[in-house]
Amino acid sequence: MNRLKKIISLFSLNIFTLLSVQAQDISINLGPSEIALNQAFTITINVEGETLKSYDKFPDINGLIKRGTSSSSSTNIFNGQVTRSQSVTQTYVAEREGTVTIPPFTITVNGKEVSSPGKTIKIGPAQQKQQKRRYDPFGSDPFEDFFGRGNDATEFVDVKEDAFFAVTTNKDEVYVGEGVNTTLAFYVSDENRAPLQFHDLTNQLGQILKKIRPANVWEENFSIENITPEPVMLNGKRYSVYKIFQATFFPLNEEDLVFPKVGLEMIKYQLAKNPSFFGQNRKEDFKTFYSQPKTVKVKPLPPHPLKDVVSVGNYELQEKISGTQAQTGGSFQYEFAIRGTGNIANINEPRIKKDKQLEIYPPNSQERITRSGVSVMGTKSFNYYIVPKEPGEYKLADYINFVFFNTKTQKYDTLKSDYTLQVEGSSLKNKVISDASAEGLFYDRIESENNELQSLAGFDWMRTVVNIFIVLALAISLFILFKKS
Repeated sequence: MNRLKKIISLFSLNIFTLLSVQAQDISINLGPSEIALNQAFTITINVEGETLKSYDKFPDINGLIKRGTSSSSSTNIFNGQVTRSQSVTQTYVAEREGTVTIPPFTITVNGKEVSSPGKTIKIGPAQQKQQKRRYDPFGSDPFEDFFGRGNDATEFVDVKEDAFFAVTTNKDEVYVGEGVNTTLAFYVSDENRAPLQFHDLTNQLGQILKKIRPANVWEENFSIENITPEPVMLNGKRYSVYKIFQATFFPLNEEDLVFPKVGLEMIKYQLAKNPSFFGQNRKEDFKTFYSQPKTVKVKPLPPHPLKDVVSVGNYELQEKISGTQAQTGGSFQYEFAIRGTGNIANINEPRIKKDKQLEIYPPNSQERITRSGVSVMGTKSFNYYIVPKEPGEYKLADYINFVFFNTKTQKYDTLKSDYTLQVEGSSLKNKVISDASAEGLFYDRIESENNELQSLAGFDWMRTVVNIFIVLALAISLFILFKKS
């Protein structure tokens, strides 16, 4: 009975563990099967029940161009239970109309491989704007009909608006790889008296972005979901700014970023010259507001042997190590974390010096990105496993370093470790040879060993007993379950 209780307890524990694992759900969601040429396609990683700590890069797809990532997180509290979910979304845009096939792919998320079956998507023509006017069966005013409009047509006047549409950047010139934050926004003065309203914004924004998105950049999209006014002061005048798009562009070559003139169509109402209580006091009209063209100059990086491969940004080093003393053949766990402002997603691995004294294994990497204000900030960490082979003193700065172009000082800089390893013990350079010679001791025993075959059938009774216990445990569990229900 004691053994039976142990088996039941073990079986119950396994069921509980299984349910706990199932509560941690990781999935990959693909966008729709049909999109217009001016619409984006997305691939989203969703993580529920645990923190999104790391993930591989999203797949490259023939016919689609990557346009940056966005992330979100949520926390729900229900009956005292806290559940968290996080997601990261890669945005793609189509190169042309037609059919694009996404083959099956796998992304490693939090160390677990998550598969997607892929799909085929159809790219249709760009969506046309909605018709400006539609028949409204409820458009008539019963009070107006009752009292009569008469034959006198209401006279409407066009009130001059105090508003404008603009494409703005936080910098007029940048280095290759340096970020420039770009905003599309509509500005309305506090003194404006002309009624204005957005319309068909999704389709309009898609058309505008096709014109202003540079082709030679990495994009970090700030993913504006709700358009809300923000107060600003311009030339001593108060405005409400409505941001409809914001992203940081990191130029990949020396080609200037050119933002052409684009237009945003707004509903603008004309007002009745002689307003009445029951009459129609405003009439819908449309006006297109145009932005001014803008060019951001892209400068080449100063001469340097690593000019074409270095990361660009304002970074600092945060490092951790499991210890600084060990014996030869022991190990160190070392984290080299690069933190700061810049293109975090494209930070390259630190340079590693290889020799026979320290064996440094390829790192695991993690990244955390935050988009706030006009900056892209975050941390990219590299975790190394180091095994010393020879005794001595080792400065990690001589083995691991990160060269980058510092946008704050406008000079090349290097992040180096402050740790020094103290290793004691005997040399292991001849360990492989000695291990190979030791194998002879095993083969020398062949002559003295019995070469008769022995049957393992005698252990069948043990396998039978274990199977009986498993069946009994399942039967008792099912009995208890049905009895409770």
